[in-house]
Amino acid sequence: MVGAKSRLNLVAVFFLWFVSSSQFSHVAAEEEESRSASLAVFACDVADNLKTVSYGFCNRTLGVDPRVSDLVHRLTLDEKLGFLVNKGIGVARLGIPAYEWWSEALHGVSYIGPGVHFTNIVPAATSFPQVILTAASFNASLFEAIGKVVSTEARAMYNVGLAGLTYWSPNVNIFRDPRWGRGQETPGEDPLLASKYAAGYVKGLQKTEGSDDSDSLKVAACCKHYTAYDLDNWKGIQRYTFDAKVSKQDMDDTYQPPFKSCVVDGNAASVMCSYNKVNGIPTCADPKLLAGTVRGKWKLNGYIVSDCDSVKVLFNDQHYTKTPEQAAANSILAGLDLDCGAFLGDHAGTALAQGLIKEADVDRAITNNFATLMRLGFFDGDPRKLAYGKLGPKDVCSQENQNLALEAARQGIVLLKNDRNSLPLSSKSIKSLAVIGPNANVTKTMIGNYEGTPCRYVTPLQGLTAVVSTDYVPGCGDVACNSIQLDQAKKAAAEADATVLIMGSDQSIERESLDRVDLLLPGEQPTLITEVAKVAKGPVVVVIMSGGPFDISFAKSDHRISSILWVGFPGEKGGAAIADIIFGAHNPSGRLPVTWYPQSYVEKVAMTDMNMRPDPATGFPGRSYRFYTGEVVYGFSEGLSYTTYTHTLMEAPKTISMDSGDVSPGFKIRLLVNNTGKIDGSHTVFLFWSPPAIHGAPNKHLVGFQKVHLRGRESGNVVFDVNVHRDLSLVNEVGDRKVELGSHVFHVGSLRHSLNLVL
Repeated sequence: MVGAKSRLNLVAVFFLWFVSSSQFSHVAAEEEESRSASLAVFACDVADNLKTVSYGFCNRTLGVDPRVSDLVHRLTLDEKLGFLVNKGIGVARLGIPAYEWWSEALHGVSYIGPGVHFTNIVPAATSFPQVILTAASFNASLFEAIGKVVSTEARAMYNVGLAGLTYWSPNVNIFRDPRWGRGQETPGEDPLLASKYAAGYVKGLQKTEGSDDSDSLKVAACCKHYTAYDLDNWKGIQRYTFDAKVSKQDMDDTYQPPFKSCVVDGNAASVMCSYNKVNGIPTCADPKLLAGTVRGKWKLNGYIVSDCDSVKVLFNDQHYTKTPEQAAANSILAGLDLDCGAFLGDHAGTALAQGLIKEADVDRAITNNFATLMRLGFFDGDPRKLAYGKLGPKDVCSQENQNLALEAARQGIVLLKNDRNSLPLSSKSIKSLAVIGPNANVTKTMIGNYEGTPCRYVTPLQGLTAVVSTDYVPGCGDVACNSIQLDQAKKAAAEADATVLIMGSDQSIERESLDRVDLLLPGEQPTLITEVAKVAKGPVVVVIMSGGPFDISFAKSDHRISSILWVGFPGEKGGAAIADIIFGAHNPSGRLPVTWYPQSYVEKVAMTDMNMRPDPATGFPGRSYRFYTGEVVYGFSEGLSYTTYTHTLMEAPKTISMDSGDVSPGFKIRLLVNNTGKIDGSHTVFLFWSPPAIHGAPNKHLVGFQKVHLRGRESGNVVFDVNVHRDLSLVNEVGDRKVELGSHVFHVGSLRHSLNLVL
């Protein structure tokens, strides 16, 4: 019964927990299909086809290039065309089975895409926090650790025929506008953070353990959506027809760095081009972006794939070409290798017959595709006899993997307000807790989008009830909160020793194909929060569960609201992590990866304006902490802890001479970090840089971050290695990157240090 004391409802709570932990909503495969899903899909199966022994492409002693060349030369033209699409055909005469390229692993193995199936053999996989919360940890080693677990579970599922080897993740687009529905999938607004996340997660997915072959892949990652893609559906403007007008300066210093890092630093096996046009040209048909930059400048070792039906979209929706054959030809000639969809398969043959492309162009594309599968071991025979052959269902949803999901949520949660040090609550003094809000007992909301079936949910209510007695009132029927159960909520708060309001959004508010039009909490949520806070007997904690930021100025300024937490979409163990933070089992260390703007910002800024830099002539205020200097609700990198830290500069040069020939000068910034409190905690040290005010330079720019764990009263050293050309160069108005002479200022917390660059 709504509002009833939880100790009288332990049976009901246990039942909810049992259902959420044992019911897997997407196990829809028939039993017969489940029984048959026992073997991986692979080529060169000697047991099935003895002829494969004589094929060069099956010879593991040869290098990738000669093996791929041998395979391509054995194929007919029709067969070649069948390998241009995600549903790759099988060639029985050569012992090659059909292969599905499309699988997803944004924050765990996902059932989105046809390449993955959950059955009774493997009913679930570890569901980590949505990317935006993991990014808030600012822990580069965590990014890679999650990728490693996800790839292990992916390989385990592949071995029993339930998954592929090519995963179209991560999403490394810049979270440019706070209204973007897919911002939740990204690492945030900062190019360095997004770059570090991209490289780290990709390395975790792809790196093979115990192999001398640096070219081999555990699974193949894919960085998407290239490029300047950050609008889905805003006020009727659709991603399928949106033309992103981007300056060379913004392109090179904001939109491109995460993709460059993904390819150059992470060695990603794939890049996905996006739906939108950039400066009038569809990205999937732009030779400068694909063949010129990704393949040419960045030296991609892998394949370029379209977002699903993007080639079809550039013909049908964007009307970029007059015929479908021209659309197919333009994309292939631009550097596209694989079409997610059937368009290339349907029209590339005709394009070839019309002389728009040559067979050599098709050969080039499928060569890149096959080379990736070679590196994955797809053509090495039975995977049970290969490096990851012993992985299986036992390696999915292991306790160790689930513990990492919990730790990731803990590290990402951001404490935004903590007046009077109200948190952490004491489980000894707090005997009753009012738990109120539409997100207080949610399950699927916690895992965001591009999700898979999770191992086991722990809802916020379950997590809190495991610590103290709770009185649960939903307050609203759902996050839309069109009507509120105010009397019941106020009664619970007035009687409880403390109140936790768990509010925010879900996929009905922000998601792919749905951007927000404002930054306000939905419906009557602000009223519910404010009215409950007025009558609450004890401290009031507001928890915002969301992908994007909200204007919660009313809660920030309300003295009756003691604490505010942002928990993102915290993954399958989100409820346990929230309880750990609130009751002090874990000291919060997350920091915001995006700026939280006031509502007034979006009232005057069109989401379609791609400019990052302010324009005084038009009143455009700029975007992100790098260029926007106006009022914020909470700023990028903000976040509190249950302890305090100080920084002392130990070493940094005051002058650097640039007269060093072709060698870029480098130097160290050495800091002493001190935990001045009694509580152990982790702390992110941010190194910001303010360059000379020239060429529309950012106000400040993140050039490094490190996360350290310090016991109470403990000190530790942090060292940043700074390369002048890499870290202190500016992109000018025409897209050239140069180092400017003069005063460069570094910021670490309240510290300021000036460096003078001279000839």
